[in-house]
Amino acid sequence: MAGTSKHSPMQATMGSKLVAGYMGHRPFFHKLFMSSFAVYIVLITTSGLRPKKRTSKSSSSTGDPNNNSSSKTHSDPKTISAGSTGGGAGSGPGAGRSHSSRRRAAARVEVDAKFFARLNRLLAIVIPSWKSKTASLLVIHSAFLIFRTVLSLYVASLDGQIVSALVRGEGMQFLSRLALWMSISIPATYTNSMLSYLQCKLSIAYRSRLTTRIHDMYLSDTTFYGINNLDDRMANVDQLITVDVAKFSDSLAEIYSNLAKPVLDVILYNWQLSKNVGLEGLIGLTIVVQASAALLRAVTPSFGRYASEEQKLEGEFRFTHSRLIENSEEVSFYSSHRAYEVEKNIIERSYFSLIKHINWVYKVRLWHGMVEDGIIKWVWGSLGLMICSIPVFFNINNHHPAALVGQVIQKSLPDDGDMGGRTQGFVTNRRLLLSASDAFGRVMYSYKDVSELAGYTARVSELFDTMESIKRGQYEKRKVGSANTDDSQKLLQQRGQVVESEDEIIFDRVPIISPNGDVLIRSLSFQVKPGQHLLIVGPNGCGKSSLFRILGGLWPVYGGVVTKPRASEFTYIPQRPYLSLGTLRDQLIYPDSKAEMEQRGVSDSDLLRILAVVDMHTIVDREGGWDVIREWRDALSGGDKQRLAICRLYYHCPKYAILDECTSAVTLDIEKIMYEHATSLGITLLTVSHRPSLWKYHKYILQYDGEGGYCFAELDAEKRLALQEEKQALEHKLLEIPRLLARLEQLEDARMVKNQALPNP
Repeated sequence: MAGTSKHSPMQATMGSKLVAGYMGHRPFFHKLFMSSFAVYIVLITTSGLRPKKRTSKSSSSTGDPNNNSSSKTHSDPKTISAGSTGGGAGSGPGAGRSHSSRRRAAARVEVDAKFFARLNRLLAIVIPSWKSKTASLLVIHSAFLIFRTVLSLYVASLDGQIVSALVRGEGMQFLSRLALWMSISIPATYTNSMLSYLQCKLSIAYRSRLTTRIHDMYLSDTTFYGINNLDDRMANVDQLITVDVAKFSDSLAEIYSNLAKPVLDVILYNWQLSKNVGLEGLIGLTIVVQASAALLRAVTPSFGRYASEEQKLEGEFRFTHSRLIENSEEVSFYSSHRAYEVEKNIIERSYFSLIKHINWVYKVRLWHGMVEDGIIKWVWGSLGLMICSIPVFFNINNHHPAALVGQVIQKSLPDDGDMGGRTQGFVTNRRLLLSASDAFGRVMYSYKDVSELAGYTARVSELFDTMESIKRGQYEKRKVGSANTDDSQKLLQQRGQVVESEDEIIFDRVPIISPNGDVLIRSLSFQVKPGQHLLIVGPNGCGKSSLFRILGGLWPVYGGVVTKPRASEFTYIPQRPYLSLGTLRDQLIYPDSKAEMEQRGVSDSDLLRILAVVDMHTIVDREGGWDVIREWRDALSGGDKQRLAICRLYYHCPKYAILDECTSAVTLDIEKIMYEHATSLGITLLTVSHRPSLWKYHKYILQYDGEGGYCFAELDAEKRLALQEEKQALEHKLLEIPRLLARLEQLEDARMVKNQALPNP
């Protein structure tokens, strides 16, 4: 005790010297601290957005009820790639395309380096250069953000002056300051409204640029066909393009305001506070704030994964309704309460899966919001009030070293005896500190927004990645069981060649393989020259239409050599022809526009003559003229649609026409006219049909046996028709055999009864 007492004066002297030295250089330390503080705020903002590291075990066993034990082992399906020989991960088994896609996205929505790389890629699309319109909007928006912060600083000072005048009883001063405060409301309200307006404009600009880029990729070549038919990675692409892109744009525009302004506010408000109450208390407050912020980061759930999951469940729910609409006629024909219940259960199961997930997220937000508000609004607020009270209540012994600090802090305030000055300083500092606390809180809150942005970013980036992969000819699709044999694997790993020719079609040892790996024909070879019309027949599912998909470049070639004219030399007409949204003229000249039609030297009179060939010329007057716009899919009958599609063929007059049961709804007389006029125009026909009436228009036949075999030969229509008639006659006779046998048995029974009735001689 004696030793301690002995050295206390020396320690006090050394402490006084240190404090005095610090006070002598305090302005320098103040500037150094504030510069460091600004850098520090920016750094903690970026690092604070990074979530805690999760092990694979913890991330797979979260409390999300929709997370079905991701840590369990699942076998990945094989990958079909038309651009490489190697395989890759496809969609998960069991649950199918949507569930597997959902699981892949759930693993890629953390706020990590991958997220920032994806975001940077999308930012390059939405802000292509600093001279773009989007960049100009961003600069204007930033200027208004800065102006609002400056206004807030001025209003905080003005609040203190108003309260000070009120406490002092200075009426004129009070009224003048109040009038000034009211005048500030005009630029303040305009600024707030402009910020909301500019944020919406930014969102629209982001969405427009993204949508334009997506449309350019999605509608180029046959990407839209590949992503929906040859690939399993993206489910509900329509919902992703229309909804998820919009939500990403909204989130991106909002996140800038939620981060840029709070960071600026924290720096400016704390700079002003350090001038008013001293930087020493501010340092202590910063330490406490960072400790509590670390706690918040530790307990913050993965909101990005939840957002991505919700969007996928929304898409699945929407798909169930679209599916029912598409198949409503067939379902209705069952006229069964059981069928309706089945469809209702499918829709409600999808809906309640979505609701279950949303309710889970709400519960997570409930407790997380309680912890967040308690720390940010109340703990930080109370600490801030303590800091504001330092200049008022710092009345410790003047001989203590810390008293020097208090004396310096009090210099920023009016005289202690001036109650109005004290009040003014306290109100101003309290307003600044609460604003700084709120700004820092918004920086903390923004992690949820950034996490949700990560979910939308993952979805949109996955769309771009998938489209780029498909444009390179790489597909991922779950294969059927038969595709896992050694022979099938060899075929799937091969790649064929596509050679462009002037006018002939040659298939040289080309396998016909469906996108799911089902080998329909192992090696197909035939040749068709102009004028050699080909009839293709065979049982359902044998690969008749698959041949056309290869000719059209829709399916990859897994071997051999395909020689064919360019795609523009083909016109494909299915049983249910496509009718676009537009005028009656547009249906006939699709995909040409009216201007392109006129450039070809074709007039409406020429179109009318084309319609007259199939006895359809009255449709123009009946429907109200060439320029009337209707939903032609509903306005025309099946026969009218097929005749209109044939007229489209006459207009374009390609070298080859692929006709897939395209005359099933017209009469034999109209069918005859259709084929005779098409051949007279020099169009070579490739027809899929079982109607004997069409045989006479074809010179060759490609017949599938349904078991992987085929026969390509010349078609003698008369001989084949005679054989067909003989076959039908024999089949008719064979049908009579059971009846004849039954009659023979009856006659035999009658004879036996008669013999038994004869008397004995």
